[in-house]
Order: sequence, then structure tokens, then C-alpha cells
Amino acid sequence: MHRTRIKICGLTREEDVCAVVESGADAIGFVFYPPSPRYVSFQRAAELARLVPPFVTIVGLFVNPARHYVEEALETVPLQVLQFHGDESEADCTGYGLPYLKAARMRPGLDLLKYAASFSSAQGLLLDAFVEGYGGGGETFDWSLIPSVLPLPLILSGGLHAGNVAEAVRCVRPWAVDVSSGVEAAKGIKDAARITEFVAGVQNAHG
Repeated sequence: MHRTRIKICGLTREEDVCAVVESGADAIGFVFYPPSPRYVSFQRAAELARLVPPFVTIVGLFVNPARHYVEEALETVPLQVLQFHGDESEADCTGYGLPYLKAARMRPGLDLLKYAASFSSAQGLLLDAFVEGYGGGGETFDWSLIPSVLPLPLILSGGLHAGNVAEAVRCVRPWAVDVSSGVEAAKGIKDAARITEFVAGVQNAHG
């Protein structure tokens, strides 16, 4: 079994970036969606990005952005991957010169194979729970809805925390897991101990 990669999203503070880096996580996410309690400005994200060492991937999360908004982000923040969490088309996600992840908000009736086929240029497919609004709802979804074979690497999200992530990794065998609210003390405020416990939970799934 491959080592499950770990992305921790919605970082807003220097101490949280440092805690994520120290934990051994593979990627961090900045939320560029103003209605989110985890939103950061491009200038703030650029400041936080200076704390990120080599080989930790910096991901920018967008929801139905205007094209110039993403381009402005790329001028300011050293992003390495884009993550689209809204109702974007494949054309909306491409043309920026960076790989992208496309989120699918899981609910019964969604044909995930058809959905994946419509984003064949994506680097991976991120599966999240369907909630009102976009992302960070802390809700899990029925993992049995996931087809056994997908044409894209699978990033599992939605309601993950230290108590259930080992089971999630063993059941779904995703390429990576993505967590935000599951390692928080409050919305947008990460908890270093919970981050450490979450990473240990992923590692324990491989034991």
C-alpha cells in the first residue's frame, strides 16, 4: 500500500503553518473564497507561504472564481496546485500553467465516473461531503458511493479527523486525505495537537 499523502487546508496563522510543516504533512491549503471563515487575502497567504520549506506543496482553493482573480493570486502567492471547489467547468480550471484538483460534492445520484471523465485534465479528484455552501462543513459522506476504480487519483475529504481517518484510509485507500475543520480549535484556528494526532492516524492505517 502506498503512503497516503496528507493535505491540511484553511491555514490562516503562522503557528498553524509551522505546526503543519512539523507534523510531516505533504501539502497546505489557502482558502481564497471570501465567504469562508478560513479565507485569507493573497497578501496574507504570501506572508504565510514564506514559512513553507521545499517539498511541501502550496495549494490555493477557489470557488467559482473570475479568471482575473486566479491570475492575481498567481502573481502574489507561490502556488503550486490549484483546487476548484465550485461549479467550474474543465475550461474554467485550465490555462493557468499549473496542475489542478477538482472537488466533487458527494451525494446519491452523482455519477462519479462521468464527473471524472469531464475533468480528465485534472491532477486529481477531491471528494467532499455535499453541504450548503462550499467546503469545511465537517460532514462525512457514505464512502460506499465511491467506485472501486477511478481514472484519477482520489483525495478523500469531508469530516475527517484523528478518530476516523485510519478507518477511512483502510476503507477507501485514497491517494491522499484532506482535512480542515477536523484539526481545528475554532473555525480558521488550527490545533497543533489535533494536527499531530491526525497525521499519526493516517500513519497508523498503514501499520
